[in-house]
Amino acid sequence: MKNHPSIIIAGAGGIAEALGLILAEWAEKAPQLWIGNRTLGKAEKVARWIKEGATRDVEAHAFHLPEGEDYPGEAAAIFREGGVLVDCLPGKEAPRMARLALKYNMHYINLTEHLRETDEISAMAEGAEKAFVLQAGLAPGYIDILANGMFQDFCNRHQVNKADKIEMRVGALARHAAAPSYYGFTWSPVGVATEYVEPAIVVRNFEKKTVPPLSERRLLRINGTALEEDLTSGGAADLPEALAGRVKDLDYKTLRYPGHYEWISRQLASIQATGQERINELQKRMEAAIPFVEDDLVFVYAAVQGKDKNGLLRREEKAFEIHPQRVGRHLLRAIQTTTAAPPAEIVLQLLENRYRGVVLQSMIDPEEFLKGKIVQKVFRNRKEELAEVVEAAGAW
Repeated sequence: MKNHPSIIIAGAGGIAEALGLILAEWAEKAPQLWIGNRTLGKAEKVARWIKEGATRDVEAHAFHLPEGEDYPGEAAAIFREGGVLVDCLPGKEAPRMARLALKYNMHYINLTEHLRETDEISAMAEGAEKAFVLQAGLAPGYIDILANGMFQDFCNRHQVNKADKIEMRVGALARHAAAPSYYGFTWSPVGVATEYVEPAIVVRNFEKKTVPPLSERRLLRINGTALEEDLTSGGAADLPEALAGRVKDLDYKTLRYPGHYEWISRQLASIQATGQERINELQKRMEAAIPFVEDDLVFVYAAVQGKDKNGLLRREEKAFEIHPQRVGRHLLRAIQTTTAAPPAEIVLQLLENRYRGVVLQSMIDPEEFLKGKIVQKVFRNRKEELAEVVEAAGAW
């Protein structure tokens, strides 16, 4: 353990396996990976998959991670040697994993969009010696760091300190989608249902507000593809607080194919339950009607709009259309690489002790993060990817 950085990954799903493979393949120094899950067989399968997919020697081990907080001798020994704990479990497990990181003095990273759990961890980890990087996936996560970096750059170049708008948009979609739902599951159904029901945090006229989800539908085109955007929960992370008084309007919206949100609205209109029961019922209906798909793509879009020092209205945008990508010997889905690359990049920063205490998205250096080796490999202009394909075809 002492010769290589020791990374513990909690969970054995698609994001956990992608995170492990990306670190094994792209980190400058191959880390020692520990995959923990309540079902040991699943953790063992992921560990084997990572070793089979890596093109260099890598240590990937599995261990049993109990559901409670009473950890057996083997797990406790692994935790004592752990450098970073990356939590890829469902969001409701985040506080438990954070307590584990505190107990064993590990850095901690999670990917959840859940607001209550994020607030709970922020309170418990205040002043911690190690870093607790929260909401560090794709959205929240990458999109917030991208938007914050664009805002800072906009202000510097145009010699202003305010902007009219910050828009953040992300959509994880099937490449093809049919009626009536116009959607295919590429990630957790409970995550999708939750973001459609929980309220969204926005900034309107320089004030932070809580607004109903799915209440501001608009059309957006990215690379010629027609998409619908609408408000969903969690994606704005801490930017409404961090940029208070500097942005007139700020929001995060999820992208879907036209027709999907209309179908969702019909489902919600006929569900009488509230709270978690409403989420559960929507998830049940979605799973009954919507297929799971492997052939996916992810759209990422961010924009900053405002006036420069001369009063000229300007708008700056960045957009990515991300397709499945080969990492080592395995082909990863777009949702896997885009969700796993941001925490993988942060792992490398934490191994150099860049941060400590609670770290939210506005606190991460945008320039350093966005230029990071792992992030650069995934979030690229579509023209660059096509050029590589053409070059490879020519070589063949």
